[in-house]
Amino acid sequence: MFKNTVKTTVLLAAIAGLLVFVGSLFGPRGTIIGLGLGLVAVGFSYWFSDRLAIAAAGATEVSAAQAPQLHATVAELAQRAGIPMPRVYVSPSAQPNAFATGRSPRHAAVCVTRGLLDVLDPAEVKGVLAHELGHVKHRDILIGSVAAAVATGIQALAQMAMFASLFGGGGGNDRDREGNAFTMLLLALLAPMAAGLLQMALSRSREYEADRAGAELCGDARPLASALRKIEAYARQVPMDVPPAQASAYIVNPLTGRQVNFARLFTTHPATDERIARLEAMQPRLSRA
Repeated sequence: MFKNTVKTTVLLAAIAGLLVFVGSLFGPRGTIIGLGLGLVAVGFSYWFSDRLAIAAAGATEVSAAQAPQLHATVAELAQRAGIPMPRVYVSPSAQPNAFATGRSPRHAAVCVTRGLLDVLDPAEVKGVLAHELGHVKHRDILIGSVAAAVATGIQALAQMAMFASLFGGGGGNDRDREGNAFTMLLLALLAPMAAGLLQMALSRSREYEADRAGAELCGDARPLASALRKIEAYARQVPMDVPPAQASAYIVNPLTGRQVNFARLFTTHPATDERIARLEAMQPRLSRA
């Protein structure tokens, strides 16, 4: 866990540093603009990330009377994890999937799709929910929102760089202006890609940690491994209408079926086969506990 925390800190610092670097190319004022964009985006994501995710999923909150088994499972796992009971939502999507959202354990929500409840058995649903509560306990949602917000700031500055390269500006001779325009254009293309790759690396590391936490919370890694295998298979066949910006929140990338082969480099989730292998490697230790 310490190793993942260090990795998260380094990656967040790298994304923030890239934001400041892009802004600095516009001078001191650009640096301030870059930081301002980042702060505004972070603030917005901090307060409203849960509403955005739930609205994007078309989810509805369900009470204990409406979904007694689901509520009972979440309550049991939350008690084991030592966190407050999150709000529980169900999305009408036929693809089996789930996500957690909220700025802190006290303001968290867990959402499962109707497909998840229809396809998975109770032990597998419990494994998925344990994974999501692992995210809640470790505040991964906030970390992911901050990373996404800062990356958005970088993208906005990169767009400014693009316009600057197209319309010129600044002093110096023609050769200097051409060199600056080329640098700005290159930056506009590469900076968002670099921020995205860093953000993806961060998301992948948190998925591994949530898998580990979920298996330990259940005391058995097999249900979660089985659930991941089923969700991955269905995600390739059953489409889900979710904005790409929200895809990283789900336990398995809901857009898996839309990907082409070379896109695996840019996925926000580690390979499901690798996640399953890690869970299976944990099982002997959990069985001895």
